[in-house]
Amino acid sequence: MEKNYYDILEINKNASPEILEKSYKTLIKKYHPDLQKDNLKIQYEEKIKKINEAYEILSNPEKRKNYNLQLENSEISKKDYENLIKENIYLKNEINSLKNNINNYHPNNKTNYNNIHSKIKQEINNAVNQAYYDAYIQDLKNRGYKIKYKKTLKDFIALLITISIIIFIFIILWNIPFTKNYLISNPIFKFIIDLFLNLFNNN
Repeated sequence: MEKNYYDILEINKNASPEILEKSYKTLIKKYHPDLQKDNLKIQYEEKIKKINEAYEILSNPEKRKNYNLQLENSEISKKDYENLIKENIYLKNEINSLKNNINNYHPNNKTNYNNIHSKIKQEINNAVNQAYYDAYIQDLKNRGYKIKYKKTLKDFIALLITISIIIFIFIILWNIPFTKNYLISNPIFKFIIDLFLNLFNNN
């Protein structure tokens, strides 16, 4: 990072004009190119230019005030610096945690690797089998075949439960005078009721 003007003149930011001038004169004498070896003269000429530039700004009260404002805006506060340090530590911990998780699922860890591999393989097989089955059924439908699905015991039990619920609801409604009168007066329900009564009477 390039030094600011105070660092170049080797003084504190709150240094008085007297200290500023004294430091400037000392540095000019110390780093004057004519006092250096020939191979270092160009280097020290650049250094003297920076010293003169710094002194020219800081020795002028108005320029120094504006420079201080620019310096404050460019400097990071202690609080911000501490927050950056905390954030950096947090990110490092997160990265280490992710590395540990990755290592736990590495093929060298055979137990976890085999479990994950088996689950993925099973899911792929199920998906492939379902896809083949769906494609086969669709092909049969496209060729005009009617698909008859095999009924299982669960299907019959579900059907019996459904019928039982319907009958149970019908019995409840039949025992309520209002709904009973409505069912008897309705032609469709009357036909169904007569049909059931005839079946029971014949038996």
